[in-house]
Amino acid sequence: MTVPLFSIKYALPVIAAILLALFFPVSAHMAADDRRRYWRVQIATLIGAGVGAKVVVLMGDRFWPVVPLAHGWIDVIQSGRSIVGGLIFGFIAAELAKPVFGYTLPPNDRFAAVLPFSAAIGRVGCFLQGCCRGIEHHAVWSVTYSDGIPRYPVQLFEAAFHLAAGLTFVVLVKRRKLQGRLFALYLIAYGIYRFLSEIIRETPRVAGSWSVYQFFCIVMVLLGVVSFALRKGQADGTRRAAAAPAAA
Repeated sequence: MTVPLFSIKYALPVIAAILLALFFPVSAHMAADDRRRYWRVQIATLIGAGVGAKVVVLMGDRFWPVVPLAHGWIDVIQSGRSIVGGLIFGFIAAELAKPVFGYTLPPNDRFAAVLPFSAAIGRVGCFLQGCCRGIEHHAVWSVTYSDGIPRYPVQLFEAAFHLAAGLTFVVLVKRRKLQGRLFALYLIAYGIYRFLSEIIRETPRVAGSWSVYQFFCIVMVLLGVVSFALRKGQADGTRRAAAAPAAA
């Protein structure tokens, strides 16, 4: 969906979400060298996420590149951003950047716990702006924009999902559960949620009732499953290696 070049009620929540993700002290527990490498990886992640957020929304909303953009770069600038694309491309960029910058630590669970809160704030901006809307729905909780059509408040539904995920991850971090696997779990959970919620979203359909976003959701879930399995294997190997001297 096309959004204005600048809208204060949309821009402020989005800026707040980005600042939270960037400046929350998620690397305070790291040594100085690891912290430098971590932030280099984070810069690569941010670039990948920014590109992916645009690419996926252009594909999902405008069927680019099959359908050429009518106004070129103007369409790119005025199009929105996709959380699905940001997560997928950000994850891939991070995994590619880690060996380049020599970052060998497991994925940062503290960042994984903060990210859902940023996504929740961003969805509030979508709700205020009226983008990423739901399909027509008549109920007490329906929301009506300038077109006069009552709709599912899907932006708030998704904000609630991200908030619940963030609170759950905070608990898991404090209890040291699923260490190094929280972001993978987030990819799986959000991929499933977004795939199912597309049913009530006002999204262009590309194959029957399927949207482009649903295909990307499948990719996101698969990436999460593979990452979760690999990290679990690494964690199990680390525990066995630590237990071996004690057993001897």
